[in-house]
Amino acid sequence: MFNIKKSGAKFSAIVGIGETLRKLSAEQNAEYLMLNRGINAVENINIQPLISNIDFNSSEMQVYPPVKGMLKLRQAINQTFFMDSASADNIFITNGGTNALDLVFKTIETKKVLLSSFYWGAYLNILKINQISIGFYKDLNFLNEHAAEFKDSAILICDPNNPTGTKLDDVELLNTIRILNEEGVVVIVDSPYRRLFLDWDHDDFYKKLLEFENVIICDSFSKSVGLSGQRIGFVHSTNKDFMNELAINLLFATNGINNFAQILVESILTTDAGKKSANEFRKNTVNEIKKNIDFLYQNNLIANEFYGDSKPWGIFVIINKSYDELLKFQIGSVPLNYFCQIPVQESSKYSRICVSISHEKFVQFFSKMLK
Repeated sequence: MFNIKKSGAKFSAIVGIGETLRKLSAEQNAEYLMLNRGINAVENINIQPLISNIDFNSSEMQVYPPVKGMLKLRQAINQTFFMDSASADNIFITNGGTNALDLVFKTIETKKVLLSSFYWGAYLNILKINQISIGFYKDLNFLNEHAAEFKDSAILICDPNNPTGTKLDDVELLNTIRILNEEGVVVIVDSPYRRLFLDWDHDDFYKKLLEFENVIICDSFSKSVGLSGQRIGFVHSTNKDFMNELAINLLFATNGINNFAQILVESILTTDAGKKSANEFRKNTVNEIKKNIDFLYQNNLIANEFYGDSKPWGIFVIINKSYDELLKFQIGSVPLNYFCQIPVQESSKYSRICVSISHEKFVQFFSKMLK
């Protein structure tokens, strides 16, 4: 026997629930609605028109990729996400959003990372693996009032939020980031759902973040264009020392990101055919999401106590049914206690579900439960 290093992290509950649902489906020969997953399942983005223009025999495809990522892709990200106001030198390509966050946590020197009181469960595990302490904040007002106390900490902001799906006001969010930045606090902005919903030509949020030297941006193409299977994302920062060290960690963690995924995403961002496919994917996906959320409201399934005056905006929603209640009707979900510090006895009464799925299929399963 040999000894191992135990991080204290746990295997993904969402992955484990998915395995349980697939097992039940096979045993019962019955379809289960997999709303535990964080993927867009309305439709797949149509990449077929782009494939014929990719030369699979080129050196660009078949040799090791550049450590920081292909220049053409980094330039395309600058154009699409930053309105051509950033520098490609400050954009590094990563193996999806999770890898981006892990690399950031490996690179920054901080005693603690503060998460929203409702958070993606994987944040906890990535931080535990990197042996970083974890704290929580209630809202932007709390951050504004206590900003000076966070000089030795980093603040992670997920917007739209996972698991609630709520969207912060951009003006208020930028004001909070400005306050934190002036206090020298590192702010990690993780917004993989934002560009699914907003117009690429007019969303200038990332451009506005460029004025803050202590901001690190993490994003991916898993949600905005439905390419979770390609495992590709990026990190941006204007801090040269941070990016130089990140490059070293990126090299030895990945030795570069898959060439096909990079070429494909660059094609989606820059060609007429790619933009058309992305726009159709986003339009159809968002339309079904909105109909599903409206259906939940009409049938009093939204857990209104967590939303106040706001309304779910992202691909996730918290509903007032438990994991077990939904499972009786072949609906997969994740108990809310995986996403908050509320005692299990109370939080397990609720579930987080993904609403990015065909409205027809969504109604088909929920109607059985409502009867």
